[in-house]
Amino acid sequence: MTVIEAKVHRSSARNARLAFILTAVIVGLLSAVVAASSIHPILALLTGVLIGVPLGGLAWLLVRIWPVLRLLWWWTPEIGITTALGAAWVQLVNHTSTPITLLVIALVVGVPAGLPVSRRFLVAWTWCLVVRHRLRVCFAQFIIANQSGSLPLILWAKPTPVGERVWVYLRPGLSLADLEGRLDRIAVACHASTALVERASDRNAAYLRFDIKRREVLTAQVGSPLVDVIDDTVPATERIPATVPTALDLPDVDMPTVTLPTQGKPTGKKPPATTANGSKPAATSSVVEDDVSDWI
Repeated sequence: MTVIEAKVHRSSARNARLAFILTAVIVGLLSAVVAASSIHPILALLTGVLIGVPLGGLAWLLVRIWPVLRLLWWWTPEIGITTALGAAWVQLVNHTSTPITLLVIALVVGVPAGLPVSRRFLVAWTWCLVVRHRLRVCFAQFIIANQSGSLPLILWAKPTPVGERVWVYLRPGLSLADLEGRLDRIAVACHASTALVERASDRNAAYLRFDIKRREVLTAQVGSPLVDVIDDTVPATERIPATVPTALDLPDVDMPTVTLPTQGKPTGKKPPATTANGSKPAATSSVVEDDVSDWI
């Protein structure tokens, strides 16, 4: 089983050689220039070599083992949990008898598995660990990376009401647009229903956030406090009115007749009557209308 691919090995070796040469030359020259102000130039050059070569070797070592460090970062939660459980087991066995050890193990394993709250908590965080590795598989299998084959850095994951949320830092060669067209395959690889991706920072386009959805919380039934307000002693048929008002019918509204005051002297004429909604009635025309039958 290949833990680190051959292309990654070749790339890290090439980058390590470049890091060694650059670090040794730059640090050596700077050290020689600084030392030349107080000692002989030849001794200053030797001092630069003695300082630059070890620091260049340190840079070579860091770049060379970077794929291993990244692999350890991927498995950091599992390594930490396994180490803590192993240390706890050793201390428990060394300080307790066999019956007490079995009783403690039964309580530690059985109580969280039996309580629904703790069981859901453990299952949610377990899925977070699984999703981190499934996303790494997606990047390695069908998502295009850069020429050196370096994968994005999967930072952390936490559970959400609908699934998991994972933060990822992209390496050069990928963008948000490259991932949006592969969300359906990412959802399949993560054993989820859907997957979403968006930027997690307005200033850095490489910092993304994946939302892995496994369930829909909007379709679940929730309790309402209004149920306790309803009086159960009143029959259901009496709670609903016989006729439910749907709209306001203006002819059914009684409007008082409004008389506007006239300016100047009274003329002795009555003001024109108004309708129920306050508008004046249309004036009757004295013109005799034509008989339409003459034109037919």
